[in-house]
Amino acid sequence: MSYATLTLHDVLCARPNVYRYLRPTPLYFYQGLSDLIGAQVWVKHENHQPTGAFKVRGGFHLAASLSPEERRRGLATASTGNHGQSIAYAGQVYGIPVLIAMPEGANPDKAARIRAFGARLVYYGPDYDTAREWVMQEAATQGYRYVGPADPELIAGVATYSLEILEELPDVEVIIVPIGGGSGAAGACLVAKAIRPAIQVIGVQAEKAPAAYLAWKSGKPATAGMATFAEGLATRTTFETSQAILRRDLDDMILVSEDAMKQAIVTYLRETHNLAEGAGAAPLAAAIQIKERLAGKKVVLVMSGGNLALQQLREILQSL
Repeated sequence: MSYATLTLHDVLCARPNVYRYLRPTPLYFYQGLSDLIGAQVWVKHENHQPTGAFKVRGGFHLAASLSPEERRRGLATASTGNHGQSIAYAGQVYGIPVLIAMPEGANPDKAARIRAFGARLVYYGPDYDTAREWVMQEAATQGYRYVGPADPELIAGVATYSLEILEELPDVEVIIVPIGGGSGAAGACLVAKAIRPAIQVIGVQAEKAPAAYLAWKSGKPATAGMATFAEGLATRTTFETSQAILRRDLDDMILVSEDAMKQAIVTYLRETHNLAEGAGAAPLAAAIQIKERLAGKKVVLVMSGGNLALQQLREILQSL
């Protein structure tokens, strides 16, 4: 499978591998958010996954797709937390050795869960991309299969949440999704544009980690500074597997500030009683920012994850 040939068929084929261990997540309408934005607003609660984030869908599909030899060799990847939990959890279920590299100072709660799933965890470097470069070399040396953040199997697996959105709300007009590596947004594009091309898919990145935004705008790979608290958006580089789909199908990409994401976390707590991490709150921050464009429309915000460290939550609540 390659990103160039990914279609809705691949997403449908991923469903049995995803639902062997997972269930569809809730899609709830919220009047308070609707009043705030001036639209009809639903939230797709991927924070309700057993790992607290959407990426677990891709991890299970990837693990199920491996050959016996690949399972024996094991998997290696880098992560700020959610992707690593996904691969570690799938590895535990399928009996696959897993090596995860995380940047020094990574979210301690996510790191603890990665260890609890039985993966070998190594801290390396100051940021995600440094850890990624190290673990790619380690995988080549030790014989692991390296898993990128937007491999085709991951995109097909996580795209199943977009299928759930369209099955439950077939007349949705706008889907807003955060972009780090881009697997979730690429999956949303695959599904929405195949089923009803008029659906707008809008991606969201942090102003302080705009690599994917710059690459999408320019049509070529990009690097950029990375200083966001939103771990799920914190990458300095882009990934062609997802960018190729985004360039073809994404309708728009919005940059949001750190303060806007922090305020969105608090708004979600107040209006939905759900805890969103920075990336999970980014779609709400974007919707508030572009609410004039969304007026009267049926909008789905993807709460991609809820793995916010308690210390981060304390700091956010004290700062606002």
